[in-house]
Amino acid sequence: MDNPLIKIIDEAWDRRELLKEQGVQESVSEVIEALDKGKLRVAEYNGKEWITHGWLKKAIILYFSIRNSEVTSIGPFEFYDKIPLKKNYEALGIRVVPHAIARYGSYIGKNVILMPSYVNIGAYIDNGTMVDTWATVGSCAQIGKNVHLSGGTGIGGVLEPVQALPVILEDDCFLGSRCIVVEGVRIEKEAVLGANVVLTGSTKIIDVSGPKPIESRGIIPARSVVIPGTYPKKFPAGDYQVPCVLIIGKRKESTDMKTTLNQVLRDYNISL
Repeated sequence: MDNPLIKIIDEAWDRRELLKEQGVQESVSEVIEALDKGKLRVAEYNGKEWITHGWLKKAIILYFSIRNSEVTSIGPFEFYDKIPLKKNYEALGIRVVPHAIARYGSYIGKNVILMPSYVNIGAYIDNGTMVDTWATVGSCAQIGKNVHLSGGTGIGGVLEPVQALPVILEDDCFLGSRCIVVEGVRIEKEAVLGANVVLTGSTKIIDVSGPKPIESRGIIPARSVVIPGTYPKKFPAGDYQVPCVLIIGKRKESTDMKTTLNQVLRDYNISL
């Protein structure tokens, strides 16, 4: 990425006294505005892999340093924070249901629906996605097109370390109620996570759809159907069941998204 702001942000990161300069403060604010409008994003797919732009994470952290907390009053509600709230939803083509809150510096695409939910600074939510009731999208999380985050879903933020890949949900994923995805886990396109799936960077992912189990961590392959599971583990006090997730099959490519979701319910008898 060839952007003159990179040098300014990197220098301010290493020499915080530079944040006293108006020009540097304006540069930091310019970066946050670009994130807010979707002109820049913390992580991008280059056709082969996802790349993290650590300098953008640095800019977000520096933005907190140059901001003062201010009171925001909305009817009977009062907030006191350094980051203003996102605005102009009608013009942006976003449907926002009370009490949904998105912070300035997050990008939300057209035809996104925010039920009462929370979106943090640096997050990127692409067109047509549903963020259902009490779902949260953490700082710098990358959410693709036409994703469905069911009620109570928690998408973790990965702001630091700045070089770490954030949580990524690719296009057309469906996450069931109370799913948790944190620590830079990547969910590839069209995957389905059943209710209560918990994925961390160290969670064991076991594909049980074939004759032998295949173990992995950190990435759910495209079109996978995933449910919570456990596996036995020995401890000094005895043998206990430890949480994992199970890949039990694939979404069929021959049907559209809605039909596939219904088929998942019938074929695998899981809760969404």
